[in-house]
Amino acid sequence: MAFGWIDEQAEARRRAGLVRTLRPRPADSPLLDLASNDYLGLAHHPEVTEGAARAARTWGGGATGSRLVTGTTELHAELERELAAFCGFEAALVFSSGYAANLAAVTALGPHGSLIVSDAGNHASLIDGCRLARGATQVVGHGDPEAVRKALATHEGTAIVVSDTVFSVDGDQAPLAELAAACREHGAGLVVDDAHGLGVLGDGGRGAPYATGLAGAEDVVVTATLSKSLGSQGGVVLGPARVIGHLVNAARTFIFDTGLAPAAAGAALAALRLLVREPERAARAREVASELHARLTAAGLEAVRPDAAVVSVRAPSPEQAVSWAADCRTAGLAVGCFRPPSVPDGISRLRLTARADLSGAEIERAVRVIGETRP
Repeated sequence: MAFGWIDEQAEARRRAGLVRTLRPRPADSPLLDLASNDYLGLAHHPEVTEGAARAARTWGGGATGSRLVTGTTELHAELERELAAFCGFEAALVFSSGYAANLAAVTALGPHGSLIVSDAGNHASLIDGCRLARGATQVVGHGDPEAVRKALATHEGTAIVVSDTVFSVDGDQAPLAELAAACREHGAGLVVDDAHGLGVLGDGGRGAPYATGLAGAEDVVVTATLSKSLGSQGGVVLGPARVIGHLVNAARTFIFDTGLAPAAAGAALAALRLLVREPERAARAREVASELHARLTAAGLEAVRPDAAVVSVRAPSPEQAVSWAADCRTAGLAVGCFRPPSVPDGISRLRLTARADLSGAEIERAVRVIGETRP
């Protein structure tokens, strides 16, 4: 029977406690949200939603075509200029998603004959970029610059090192300065995904590369998403103008994909301008993360110290992680639930988002619910 193997895989997932289901949320959910990636609390900000509505009224509901045909509006160009200036890079290129941006950067900068050195903890989009690239990929230990050096020493020719800046599972930060040094010793490029750093780290939320002094470097390319701190949707690649020009001509997820919807571009631009005016939002997100971690560990829970706005709490098993998250939801708290195969180390977790707009009372409530529902 066609697709009969799907039933076998479904049964295997059920036995392992790894079945995933969609849960549509209402617009006015009563849950306290520590599950989304809305780090700065901007997704519902009136200026951001009005930016989306104004762009839709002006440019229409969709981009109408690929970026190289009709999908680039003046709004897209404006967003790219302001993103590049804010993050400290020469140029920027906006994509329909952060996933597409990562696929573009890795595949276009990892041609045949090149070496791609990839951190074992990288996001799935970077991993898929490595799989699709024509270069050879070598996976190295998580956050290990010395392993990166050894991998680069085995190759003569074009090479890039690929890493998240802040890893999405535990919220730990990559050793960016050390990775850059290793790259420069071997003439390699550094490609980093700042999805969880933009809006949270660096001066006023300018990102982890900015905080490390790597912004604007000729050998550094940064990808990011517009769907987390900026409360919108889409992705961006930032880097030297010649690299961005290369992506325009070589990145398949740019050339053949419909451009980012104007509403998303308008929302992202409004959020970016709001962050420029209110840089304290970035520091507040970090403060909330630190407070969550301190309170959770004081309550006897195993929480990983956050480097940005992600706080992870270890669970005994995939099944218990699922039931724990469900019990939190029943008690009025939405939390993320990460389990295999989404976690590279096989350890299941609750994943909490430290939002800048959380009050002290909401933080206290979240910690209380997580503690009372622990397995």
